[in-house]
Amino acid sequence: MNAGITEQELLSPYLLLFKSLSLIPISHYLISFFLTILLLLYFFLEFHFPRADPISLTFNPNSDFCQFIVSKCRLLHGRYFPTIWLSSPHLQTAFLSLFGNSPRFCYKRNLFQATDGGTIALDWLMHSDVVEGISQVVNDSNDRTPIAIVIPGLTSDSTAAYIKHLAFRLAKGGWNVVVSNHRGLGGISLTSDCFYNAGWTEDLRKVIDHVHSQFPEAPLLAVGTSIGANVLVKYLGEDGPNTPLVGATAVCCPWDLLICGRFLNRKLVQRLYDRVLTIGLQGYAQLHHSVFSRLADWDGIKKSRSVREFDNYATRLIGKFETTDTFYRQSSSAQFVGNVAIPLLCISALDDPVCTREAIPWDECRENKNIVLATTTHGGHLAYYEGITATSMWWVRAVQEYFEVLLSSPYADRRQKTQIIPKPLESWIDQGPFVVHTGEDGMIAAAAASELETTRADTEEQENIALMEKTSYHLPPQGYNSLLGPLKKRVDQLSRYSRKSIWLLAYIAIVTTWPLLGPAFLLSIKKRFRRLIEK
Repeated sequence: MNAGITEQELLSPYLLLFKSLSLIPISHYLISFFLTILLLLYFFLEFHFPRADPISLTFNPNSDFCQFIVSKCRLLHGRYFPTIWLSSPHLQTAFLSLFGNSPRFCYKRNLFQATDGGTIALDWLMHSDVVEGISQVVNDSNDRTPIAIVIPGLTSDSTAAYIKHLAFRLAKGGWNVVVSNHRGLGGISLTSDCFYNAGWTEDLRKVIDHVHSQFPEAPLLAVGTSIGANVLVKYLGEDGPNTPLVGATAVCCPWDLLICGRFLNRKLVQRLYDRVLTIGLQGYAQLHHSVFSRLADWDGIKKSRSVREFDNYATRLIGKFETTDTFYRQSSSAQFVGNVAIPLLCISALDDPVCTREAIPWDECRENKNIVLATTTHGGHLAYYEGITATSMWWVRAVQEYFEVLLSSPYADRRQKTQIIPKPLESWIDQGPFVVHTGEDGMIAAAAASELETTRADTEEQENIALMEKTSYHLPPQGYNSLLGPLKKRVDQLSRYSRKSIWLLAYIAIVTTWPLLGPAFLLSIKKRFRRLIEK
């Protein structure tokens, strides 16, 4: 009996709890479950309260061009207010991929044959197509209608929603637009063993030259998106002022492929993007199975679970890169930013779930007098939807406004490009040795810039001192003009090639040449003093 009472007493609290929970209406449980799911989604999808955030601009304050652009572009010194029900970078990006809300129209296609036998599809949308509804390509070489060359992102072509938004708006605004599809995309088969990749600029170079030869009087501008932006910036850095382009825009550029690759493997949500991109690349390889199976590791391509694995089994082998990291380093556009010699607008979202903000070359963009970097707090990857119906994309409007301001400015004349060429920035990439620190969270931190600059400055100073010593000690014992002539010439040369000021160079010259010039100078003073005394 006592044992039974004790057992009943032990069970009674749980029975009371169960009875209490059973009295709660089922609707309350459903509401609690719904709120819990919303809370998890809030942190997983990175929701934010919708608000109008200002556009952050990074540019060289001493650049007349940048000051002109910033003062004239209303959208750049305004605010971006995202669509209320897309208050998440992942919702913005997913909505772009799944729905898009793109306008409907038809391109006119031309096929361009590369020198290696490859075929590139050029899809044209003329201003007359939008206004008159008649699809045609103007072949008048004297046509001065501005032309925008668009380079799509990874595995994207002219049918992508963001490309159609951009093409339609520019064509409606009086532009002729041509989308340069990557090799093997846009329904075109591969006709050579050459593929496109994130660092392959030769196709873009040939397409730009081709369009320029067809319309030599028309101003040419270019827009690159995602991987297409990386290709465009790299091309601009490689060619410098030797490009027919008047200006360009890079939207959501990855900048540093190595950093972005690490970023895609950091969190669960980023791994989902990585997996989606990998599936797209595998679909691209499947379309051209006969070529990929012959030049790459087809079994490795099929079992790839990330973009890095695909690049290891396909891109690296076809592009003949030693390692995947070598491919990423050599193809990253960040190292070419300093050599861009035409007006360039760069647009990036700080919450971009694919191209991380950690890869943005802030200092390089600020140093170059031709670049304006516009960053927004929100926007996702190539989305930037605005308005309650999400039918407009902010970056598309910004690109159109920038191009219109640029064409109406004195910087639109190609003959004046040489007046705004920046001083080339020396790249330390692949000139090792250098140290890259990788944290536990996968973030990459290169050696401090001040340390590299100090090391390089010390090396230059030692070389200059050695050079001056060698020159001064081999001077012939002639008159003072013969002594000072070579010295002046050497100082002039060093002042052009050294970053140090002329005062530092003068100090080095005096210190290193004093053992020879000092006694001669004192002897001259003594002789003149004696002559004065004798007189």
